[in-house]
Amino acid sequence: MTPALLATDLMRVYASPGGDVRACDGVSVEAHAGELLVVRGSSGAGKTTLLNLLGGLDRPDSGEIWIDGVAIGGLDDDALATLRRGGLAYIFQSFGLIPVLTAEENVEVPLRLERTDPIERDRRVAEALELVGLSDHAKQRPGELSGGQQQRVGIARALVTNPRILLADEPTAQLDSGTAATIMDLIASLVRERGIAAVVSTHDPVLVARADRVLELHDGRIIRSAHAHATDQSIEADDAPESDSEVGQQRGRHRSVD
Repeated sequence: MTPALLATDLMRVYASPGGDVRACDGVSVEAHAGELLVVRGSSGAGKTTLLNLLGGLDRPDSGEIWIDGVAIGGLDDDALATLRRGGLAYIFQSFGLIPVLTAEENVEVPLRLERTDPIERDRRVAEALELVGLSDHAKQRPGELSGGQQQRVGIARALVTNPRILLADEPTAQLDSGTAATIMDLIASLVRERGIAAVVSTHDPVLVARADRVLELHDGRIIRSAHAHATDQSIEADDAPESDSEVGQQRGRHRSVD
């Protein structure tokens, strides 16, 4: 089965006064429909850089990314923005809500950009807010909501376009442990119910248990690929190659995008 999201041999190097920083160093990743893939690693491991590359918010120095079989490296900014709006959504660590807008107005922003019919737009916004349990808070602004509620608004905004791919950059980093677990449970259930391919970054080992598969990053490189088991919150390495990089290198030599 063709992955919803595929990246091979991604390289991203930033210049700094102390020398070049390899924020992404030969990373290969794939994510399938209905799969929750967690990228773990300490601060500075390269998690945010990787997600920005996968989402087309930044461009790699080398390597290639396919979204639904479309190679995005050759797309201009307008075509890339259209592709993102059509099938990819992003959940931000800092919630990314517009303070002067209500919860429902924040959720409807992507639909306004798509010029969705107002009646259809209202229906989908109401459905998304109900899905995350915030129907009663639709008229409240971000400042009137708790951190967990604000992140739920961010999730509703991401889901309102019915994305096939979901990227989340440490979505629970600013939440207490109980709320964080609730948010991750919500994301995990939505991924499986809707068949979304999700890539979520975190450095919280407790949250890894919600994943189907885990990639561990260190200094911009994948050092481990494993399956997560929620029953004992352990990570058991599988019999596949040690990292997705090895998988990507093998497939990159033998396959073309369908």
